[in-house]
Amino acid sequence: MGARSPALGLLLLLLCPAQVFSQSCVWYGECGIASGDKRYNCKYSGPPKPLPKDGYDLLQEHCPGFFFDNVSLCCDVQQLRTLKDNLQLPLQFLSRCPSCFYNLLTLFCELTCSPRQSQFLNVTATEDYVDPVTNQTRTNVKELQYYVGQSFANAMYNACRDVEAPLSNDKALGLLCGKDAAACNATNWIEYMFNKDNGQAPFTITPIFSDLPIHGMEPMNNATKGCDESVDEVTGPCSCQDCSATCGPKPQPPPPPPPWRLFGLDAMYVIMWLTYMAFLLVFFGAFFAVWCYRKRYFVSEYTPIDSNIAFSVNASDKGEASCCDPVGAAFEGCLRRLFMQWGSFCIRNPGCVIFCSLVFIAACSSGLVFVRVTTNPVDLWSAPASQARLEKEYFDQHFGPFFRTEQLIIRAPLTKKHTYEPYPSGADVPFGPPLDIEILHQVLDLQTAIENITASYNNETVTLQDICLAPLSPYNKNCTIMSVLNYFQNSHSVLDHKIGDDFFVYADYHTHFLYCVRAPASLNDTSLLHDPCLGTFGGPVFPWLVLGGYDDQNYNNATALVITFPVSNYYNDTEKLQRAQAWEKVDSKVSLGIAGILIVLSSVTCSLGIFSYVGIPLTLIVIEVIPFLVLAVGVDNIFILVQTYQRDERLQGETLDQQLGRVLGEVAPSMFLSSFSETVAFFLGALSMMPAVHTFSLFAGLAVFIDFLLQITCFVSLLGLDIKRQEKNRLDILCCVRGAEDGTGVQASESCLFRFFKHSYSPLLLKEWMRPIVIAVFVGVLSFSIAVLNKVEIGLDQHLSMPDDSYVVDYLKSLSQYLHAGPPVYFVLEEGHDYTSPKGQNMVCGGVGCNNDSLVQQIFNAAQLDNYTRIGFAPSSWIDDYFDWVRPLSTCCRVYNTSGQFCNASVVDPDCIRCRPLTPEGKQRPQGGDFMRFLPMFLSDNPNPKCGKGGHAAYSSAVNILGNDTGVGATYFMTYHTVLQTPADFIDAMKKARLIASNITETMGINGSSYRVFPYSVFYVFYEQYLTIIDDTIFNLGVSLGAVFLVATVLLGCELWSAVIMCATIAMVLVNMFGVMWLWGINLNAVSLVNLVMSCGISVEFCSHITRAFTVSTKGSRVARAEEALAHMGSSVFSGITLTKFGGIMVLAFAKSQIFQIFYFRMYLAMVLLGATHGLVFLPVLLSYIGPSINKAKSRATEDRYRGTERERLLNF
Repeated sequence: MGARSPALGLLLLLLCPAQVFSQSCVWYGECGIASGDKRYNCKYSGPPKPLPKDGYDLLQEHCPGFFFDNVSLCCDVQQLRTLKDNLQLPLQFLSRCPSCFYNLLTLFCELTCSPRQSQFLNVTATEDYVDPVTNQTRTNVKELQYYVGQSFANAMYNACRDVEAPLSNDKALGLLCGKDAAACNATNWIEYMFNKDNGQAPFTITPIFSDLPIHGMEPMNNATKGCDESVDEVTGPCSCQDCSATCGPKPQPPPPPPPWRLFGLDAMYVIMWLTYMAFLLVFFGAFFAVWCYRKRYFVSEYTPIDSNIAFSVNASDKGEASCCDPVGAAFEGCLRRLFMQWGSFCIRNPGCVIFCSLVFIAACSSGLVFVRVTTNPVDLWSAPASQARLEKEYFDQHFGPFFRTEQLIIRAPLTKKHTYEPYPSGADVPFGPPLDIEILHQVLDLQTAIENITASYNNETVTLQDICLAPLSPYNKNCTIMSVLNYFQNSHSVLDHKIGDDFFVYADYHTHFLYCVRAPASLNDTSLLHDPCLGTFGGPVFPWLVLGGYDDQNYNNATALVITFPVSNYYNDTEKLQRAQAWEKVDSKVSLGIAGILIVLSSVTCSLGIFSYVGIPLTLIVIEVIPFLVLAVGVDNIFILVQTYQRDERLQGETLDQQLGRVLGEVAPSMFLSSFSETVAFFLGALSMMPAVHTFSLFAGLAVFIDFLLQITCFVSLLGLDIKRQEKNRLDILCCVRGAEDGTGVQASESCLFRFFKHSYSPLLLKEWMRPIVIAVFVGVLSFSIAVLNKVEIGLDQHLSMPDDSYVVDYLKSLSQYLHAGPPVYFVLEEGHDYTSPKGQNMVCGGVGCNNDSLVQQIFNAAQLDNYTRIGFAPSSWIDDYFDWVRPLSTCCRVYNTSGQFCNASVVDPDCIRCRPLTPEGKQRPQGGDFMRFLPMFLSDNPNPKCGKGGHAAYSSAVNILGNDTGVGATYFMTYHTVLQTPADFIDAMKKARLIASNITETMGINGSSYRVFPYSVFYVFYEQYLTIIDDTIFNLGVSLGAVFLVATVLLGCELWSAVIMCATIAMVLVNMFGVMWLWGINLNAVSLVNLVMSCGISVEFCSHITRAFTVSTKGSRVARAEEALAHMGSSVFSGITLTKFGGIMVLAFAKSQIFQIFYFRMYLAMVLLGATHGLVFLPVLLSYIGPSINKAKSRATEDRYRGTERERLLNF
């Protein structure tokens, strides 16, 4: 045993130098000033020194791995304090991922305090320093080499590369690496952090990377933690947002549905082409077969009615009356007698009828005193019970209405780009024209001038300060101004701030700009300027909101500046809202529209007045459309009545009242058929949930019916008075003046148009060779329209609502061209969720320990697929920022140890202590009572240089705190849509957002509960209608056609087949309207749907009179009956609707408003042309082929009625 002792002693002696070497320092304590408030460390080559106990808390907080034995280190307490201050910036960005921050702490703790510094630190430059207090000469460490293991560096980078910086929508390394995150790697990141030019490092530290000993140094190669590993038993691995390794497979958007094709062509085109070819084959085959058969037997369509030849077009017209014929004849006779008696009464008592009509008009029109016009677009486009409307109401009630926006887009086309050359090193950076400093100064002057605009409201001066959005009010009343100038605190002096000497500029506005676009929430740009980036209103200014026209994320290449002034909106506070509108100088022209309407037709004013009595507001669509509709219907009926009288001859012994009564008895059933069909169709259309269509249908139905009533009362009496004037040879207008007697009196006459229809047009159209051509052409057009039916675009382009020369058109184009973010979207979690439990928190949050399918994580995933989901950015998450704010390592959450009240991080007071201790329990998230105790503090904390996470500006409106701070109510998580340009983009964005919210609700397991997640954006209430516009169109047009069919069946005297033919023709008009819409680029929306409903009514006018004339004709064949119907009714319909409308329609072609050009000129022209061609060309031909057979009972009743009179010969005209 004794022999072994000398050997053991020798071994220990040999090992001692090695042990001393491994425990030696290169510095200890702080010496001279390096720059600003930064100091050099003092050179020291001795062994580590025990840390004073007042530094234990700091060491446990940041470098707990050194807390063992006697805690001997190469740093003192002041160096630990400096380390803590220097770690605050990376703490804000990297603490989201504990593993990443743990590795970073290891790097800096080993550098600052490691007891074996001399193994991996090599001092390369020093200078003497005289301590002013002790007058001792000490040595500053000016330059240092830090040997870092390459494996350690790579592992640290890999753990941190995915960490998000939500406030800037960038990777955190993009803010800490001195370059874009994509260009950042392990070595250049560490090199940047240790470079004194970054504004943080007090002196130059040169990292040298190697896994093997080099130059006699042992690189620091401590163990690291991967981002998918837990740092300790309390803290879990990094979240999926910050660590791709913890995520499952990256979600992929579903592939777009393949286009429906046949033979490589559009399937609808192919199907309709084949269908049309098959129709032509069958139709012309049958036509030629019949023609050959007739040729063989020498018969034609004009075969006498008693012919027995097979295939005669009149084969079904012979024989006795069917069982339904007497019913139809009786109903027809009843209507005729009723209107005959009424017409005679109106002629005999014109004064009474006219007076009563005027009283009725005056009484109804008096309701205009109570008229209200719906100018709020929300009320016009969104039904009160619609999903978007209810969600908007919920959002407005809980968070306040979405703010109003005033926006400028500024370009500098006469200014060239310039290049910024960083000093002393760095690549040249190009800057776009509007980022020239002179331009920025001018824009700042303009911005200040706008802030100083004043308006007057109720004899009070209103300024922007009175109405603007000020999130930190009342502590900070600065208005929110989203402007690049807010990076410079809206100050000329800050914009001009620069650091340099007589030869070089080290930092200026370029430097500050480049940092702020990467870290807009920063309160210190870390350059030599040390200016804040946070806006004066207390919130970050996101670069994608204030810059435009840049490529990728190169904000320095911006070609436009975007300045937005959010103005407070007010829920149920008209007074405050009108103050905001006074500053905006909103003007209205509704009274001009109403004044124009008052002179159109009394039926319109009656309709408006009656509904005004009831309290139903009218809309601008009603004002614009109904006069056209009523004119089309009213003038048509008037032409039919007057022209029928002009062609009639007074029977022997017949008085004027009897003649006009008889004429009215003949035409009034036709007028009643068309008017009542339209009235019922419009009133049933009011069942639509779309407010614009609902309101239009109500007003239109009543206006058309009142128009009919006035036609058969007031107009009939006026017609009688005019005939009496004419019979007495008195002048028109000057009715008291008698003209010269010519002895002719009033005689029946035929107009030139009537003679043209009777002798030329009708015979030509119904020739045997012409009719097949007509059928082929119209069926071909119908086939084409069906083929493009599904290709009509949906939506209303907002550009169309402006005149061509409006500045707003240029503004909207600039929005599409320069903006890089779309409208904000809020994912609202309704009241009812438990945020105080770990389970409830994990279902919502996106940080450490949160579910991979949490609310925030799913929105984040959606932002990764922005081209599909149209979610452009990761969401701002109040709950994750709250957890960062309250964590013990942060300096944000502090309370006074005496009162427990909140102590802001900027307060210097020894009584302020951290909210939660540095214990395993304290490092966990707050739960239960602690969660609710500190949350109000977070929501009231203003951001400051010591803590940029204060939630007052960002989240004070995002969280509803229930009474007495007992719980959390409704909350929202905000992000932005991608840039949305077309109506299809807006519609798709809303659909995808709702799909995301539905998935979140389902994965949270709250389906069927009392609360849910829903998305809200300000445009949803306007575009929700397009989600159901196809169903609404089918419903409204189907209901209208159904109503027309039922009314026509009854009023045509149970002529079921006539009603079918008439409705089929109207349906063809509607389908062809869609074809025209596709050809002419007219989208399907509420305006065009109203026009489609109206075109159904106009088509009734074109078709009903011809159809009824055909059913009452007693001619011998279908061709002859169609010819008679077209000759007698065609001229009246043509002149009454077609000719009288073209003048008004052509005026619309020159309107400056694109919405009038497209939705009124184009659609009105289309509905008149299609209605005229189908009613006056196709329908007579169709009736000549498959029209109903003669109603024998009606025919015999007509013969009996006119037997023995001069009218008997007219039956065979």
